[in-house]
Amino acid sequence: MKKILVMLMTISILFITCSSEVSAKEKSVIRVYNWGEYISNGDDDTLDVIGEFEKRFPEYKVEYTTYANNEEMYAKIMSGSAKYDIIIPSDYMISKMMQENMLAKLDYNNIPNYKYIDESFKNLEFDPKNEYSVPYTWGTVGIIYNTKKVTEPVDSWDILWDEKYKKQILMFDNPRDSYGIAMKRLGFSQNSTKTEEYDQATISLEEQKSVLQAYVNDQIFAKMTNGEAALAPYYAGDALTMIADNPDLAFAVPKEGTNRFVDSMVVLKNAQNKVGAEKFINFMLEPDIALANIEYIGYSTPMSNVRDMLADDIKNSSVSYPSKEILANCETFLNLPENINTYMQEKWIQVKAAGENNIGAIIQLIVTILIMAVLVVLLLIRKRRNRQ
Repeated sequence: MKKILVMLMTISILFITCSSEVSAKEKSVIRVYNWGEYISNGDDDTLDVIGEFEKRFPEYKVEYTTYANNEEMYAKIMSGSAKYDIIIPSDYMISKMMQENMLAKLDYNNIPNYKYIDESFKNLEFDPKNEYSVPYTWGTVGIIYNTKKVTEPVDSWDILWDEKYKKQILMFDNPRDSYGIAMKRLGFSQNSTKTEEYDQATISLEEQKSVLQAYVNDQIFAKMTNGEAALAPYYAGDALTMIADNPDLAFAVPKEGTNRFVDSMVVLKNAQNKVGAEKFINFMLEPDIALANIEYIGYSTPMSNVRDMLADDIKNSSVSYPSKEILANCETFLNLPENINTYMQEKWIQVKAAGENNIGAIIQLIVTILIMAVLVVLLLIRKRRNRQ
């Protein structure tokens, strides 16, 4: 009798194990590639959005990975080293990927919650027919500053060149944002296609180096909240996060104008689970989910019903939701012609190399040049394949 019981238990365990394996294999995988810290993840009693999706739709499993900037995301996808279904790029990168036939047209029958997107965020310049993208967040670029160190009005990009704050100023460590600021300071469009204007901006950025403490990306959070720097350009949503950690910080949009960015959800043309991807996008537009994400991220929402659900100090914040006058003076980045984009990249290398003579800077330059060369080769290969 004992042997029979043991045999039955063994068979039961095997059955349960096999059933679990089958169940796991039957789940439909959705691969999401997003910016870091760009979705509510359950920290500090926030909603775990990915977990909530898998709970509401148990037939799906989400594989979620992150990137630091548009260029890193683009390079990884071009390399073919990993496959994704959904990515969340910025405006100009969406335009670029559309032109390179990398994105799939969306089936809005699978995204009924698209009705919640405000009309002002539909048919934008980077996706004029509204075929490929669903806005996720938006915001402006401005100057975050420490009011204990900077007591004068902060209303111009000029202050990021002011000798008075030498070694107290930080700057973006990427060419598009840095040139965007320099171009606005000089009175040019951030989407200029004139090389002579990039030449003038290059001179301006080289002049700025003498007052800079460092070029930064996410390092800005520690430096500004710890009081290690006085001034830096950055994104409004992240500025609010830093201000929450250090009340001495403030944010201003310069009078010369600035960049208004829109980050949107798109599906890659070679997505292995397009229907699942569209279901995930629709889920991200459910008001309670969109609210959880906006409260966690701190960026601005393109959904007025979600803005109405925010706390009064946020939905009425001039940082998150600037006046019409400020927005009228903003530009959205467009995808630059390839020759202009390459020209700007080359000039940026010149800026970063100016005045440098240490081995670290030289190595960094060589790595940057190699990455650019690989990207050019990958792009040429892709174009050749598309022609075939």
